[in-house]
Amino acid sequence: MNIWKRLLDKFESTSKSSNVSSDNKAYSTTNNDKLSTSLKINLTLIKDTFSDISDITYKELKINNSIEVTLIFLNNFVDKELVSEDLIRPLIRLNKNQLPANNIRIENIHDYIKTNIFLPSIEESDLLNIVINSILSGKVALIIDGLSKSLLIELRNIPKRGIAESVIEPVIRGPRDGFTEDIETNITLIRRRLKTPKLKVKNIKIGRLSQTDTAITYLDGIAEKSLVDDIMNKLSKIEIDAILESGYIEELLQSSKFSVFSEFGYTERPDRLASALLEGHVGIIVDNTPIVLIAPQTFFQAMQSSEDYYQNYIATLLLRFIRYVFLINALLLPSFYIAVLCFHQGMIPRNLLLTIIASRQGVPFPVLMEALLMEGFFEGLREAGIRLPSPAGQTVSIVGALVIGEAAVKAGIVSSSMVIIVSITGISSFIIPRYNLALSIRVLRFGIMILSGTLGLYGLYMGGLCLLIHLARIESFGIPYLAPLAPFMFSSLKDTLMRMPWWGVKNRPGYIQNNNLKRHKVK
Repeated sequence: MNIWKRLLDKFESTSKSSNVSSDNKAYSTTNNDKLSTSLKINLTLIKDTFSDISDITYKELKINNSIEVTLIFLNNFVDKELVSEDLIRPLIRLNKNQLPANNIRIENIHDYIKTNIFLPSIEESDLLNIVINSILSGKVALIIDGLSKSLLIELRNIPKRGIAESVIEPVIRGPRDGFTEDIETNITLIRRRLKTPKLKVKNIKIGRLSQTDTAITYLDGIAEKSLVDDIMNKLSKIEIDAILESGYIEELLQSSKFSVFSEFGYTERPDRLASALLEGHVGIIVDNTPIVLIAPQTFFQAMQSSEDYYQNYIATLLLRFIRYVFLINALLLPSFYIAVLCFHQGMIPRNLLLTIIASRQGVPFPVLMEALLMEGFFEGLREAGIRLPSPAGQTVSIVGALVIGEAAVKAGIVSSSMVIIVSITGISSFIIPRYNLALSIRVLRFGIMILSGTLGLYGLYMGGLCLLIHLARIESFGIPYLAPLAPFMFSSLKDTLMRMPWWGVKNRPGYIQNNNLKRHKVK
C-alpha cells in the first residue's frame, strides 16, 4: 500500500510541475483586475475574454440620451422577456425629471436603479473576474460609461429538469419528490421540510473552469461546529479544473485514499437528507447533479433505507435482519461454497454432496475457475442491463440469466449448483440499500473467493478478518466507520441492526454529535 502511495505521489508531483505554465495560461481570467471608468475599455476586456463565443449578447442603449449603457448576457441563460420588460424598458423610460441632479447623476445612478427599478436581485462589483463569472452563471451585467463598477442582475432562466421521483431510491411508502440538477431547487426542497432559521446554508464555488456552485447545509446547534468547519476547510482547499458531479468531491475528500468503502453517504431523496441533518450530519449539495453527499457516514447507516422510518418498527426489524443476512451471502456465499467443496467435503451432508458431485460431472473447470467465470459473466450481464435503455435492459438481464444459464448447464460448461449459488449471490447484492456499498461488496467478493480457493476456510477466515480490521481503521471525518459497535455505544444501538419505535428513541446518535442529543420528550 505504501509503495503504491509513493508512486502516486511521485506521479502527481511530476504532473504538477509539467502543467504549471499551461495552468497559469488557462486560468488567466481569474485575476483581480478592476473595471475601468471607460465603457470602451471594459467592453474590450470582456469581448477579448468572450472571443469566439457566439451565444453572448451585447445590448447598447442610452439613458436620458446621454449616459451610455451596455447590457451583457448569455442568450440561453437569461429570460429575454424579463430583460426586455423589467430592465431595458424601465431604463429607456428614465428622463431628466426622474434622474438625480446633473452633478451627481453618474455617481448615484446605481443607487437610483436599485431603488426605482424593481428587480429580484442586484449586486455590484468592480472586479473583472467576478463580472465574467457572473455572466457565465446566467446573470446580466450592466456596465455604465463613467463608472468603474458593474451591476449584476439576476434574471436567469437556465433550462432545468422538473422535480420527479427518485430513480435510485424508490420506496413503497414515503415522499415522491427527488432532487434535481438545480442547486437552488434542491435547497428549496430541504427548506420545505425544515422550516427553521437553524437550517444554515454556506456557499462555495469549486473548480477553476467550471466554477461549480456547492452548498453546505446543516442545522445550527445540532451539527458539530468542528465538523462543519472541517468540511468547509477541505472544500476550500480543492484545486481542480472542474467539478462535474458530486463523486469528484467524494473522492477528493476521502481520507482513506485506497479504501473501496466510501466515507460519504449519498441520496437523491430530500427526506433522507433532512433526516440526516436532524441527526447532526452535514449535507453537501453540488450544482448540476441530483446526488447529494452526506457526511459523516458509517457502515450501518449505509444499510438503512428511508422507508425504514415510515413502516412499523417490528416489520423494519425483520427487513434489516434480512438485509444483513443477504449482505453476508453477497460477500461470502461463493467463497464458502468453494472452500467447503474443495477442502472440507466432510462438512457437507452425504446426500447433498452426492447431488453436487453428480451435477459437476463433465464440467471442464475446477470449482474456483468455474465460480470466477460465472461471477464475471453475471457482473457483465448486470452492467449490460444498466447501460441499455430500461425496457431492453430488463429483457437482457432476465433472458440472459435464464436462457444462457440453462444453456451453459446443458452444455456441461458449468454445474447447476454453481448457477444456484451465483444467482443467490446476485440477488443478495441487490438487497443492499446503498449502491456504493453493494459495489464494494462485489469487488471484495472476488478477492475472498481466490483466498478460499487456495486456502479453504482458513482463507475465508483470513479475508473476513482483514476486512474487519480495515473497516475498524476507517474514519469518516473523525467518526469510526463501525460506530456504534466499534467503539461500543449502547445508547446509540437503537437505530443500527434494529430500529426502536419513535417513542423509544429519545436521543440522537451520540457518536455523531454531542451538542443537542435530545430528540424529543415523551409525555
